[in-house]
Amino acid sequence: MSDPTLHNATQNPDDFAVQISDSVESFIVAVTEVARGDEPDSAVPFLLLEISQLLLTGGRLGAHEDIVPQDRYEPDIGPEPDVDELRERFATLLDPVDVYNELFDPYVPRSAPVACRISDDLADIVTDLRHGLAHYRAGRISEALWWWQFSYLSNWGPTASAALRALQSLVAHVRLDQPLDELDGLDTDSGADGEENLEEEAGKVMAAEIAGPLGLHRG
Repeated sequence: MSDPTLHNATQNPDDFAVQISDSVESFIVAVTEVARGDEPDSAVPFLLLEISQLLLTGGRLGAHEDIVPQDRYEPDIGPEPDVDELRERFATLLDPVDVYNELFDPYVPRSAPVACRISDDLADIVTDLRHGLAHYRAGRISEALWWWQFSYLSNWGPTASAALRALQSLVAHVRLDQPLDELDGLDTDSGADGEENLEEEAGKVMAAEIAGPLGLHRG
C-alpha cells in the first residue's frame, strides 16, 4: 500500500516525512555543536543520547515498507559538504577513547573484530544524513526518504549502532568503576609502547571527562 505523505511537500508536523527530517536535522545540528568542543566534559553522554535518538528514527525507517522514489534516477545534489573538519574535531575531542573494536556483521561466523573510530563514524553518519536532507530541502520528499531508508540499512544504521555500543561501553566502564582493559594494538597507529600510554590516558579521560557529568566521582 502506498503512503501518499511520501510525495507531499506540504505536510503537517505529524507526517512521517516531517518527523524523519526533523530528527535528521536535529542530530546534525547537535553533533556539530558537540564537535565545537565548548563542553568537552559532557561530550560522551551527549553523543550517547543523540545517537540513541537517531537510531529510533532509523528503526522507524527500517520498519517502514520499501520507499520508492518518484524519479528513476537520483537527481544530482551538487558537491557533498566537507566533513573533514568535523571528523578531526571529534578525533581530538575523544582522544584517546576514539578507537574501539567492532564486528561488521554479527551473523558472519568467526568474523574478526576490526578497529574503528567514533570520529569516523560520526562523520560518515552526518554525510549520509546530509545527502538525504539536500533532497528533502529541494522538495524531493520520496527521494530523501528512500535515501535515508537505504543508507540506514546499508551504512549509517550499522555505523551508528557500533558507535552507540562503544559509547555505552565507555559509560558502563565509568559507572561500574571498571578501568579499560589493555588495548592490545587496538589503535593500529600506535606501537607496543604507545599502547600502555594509550590505556593510561584513556583511564584519565574516563575519570576526568566522563565520570564528572555522570555524577560519578572516582578517587
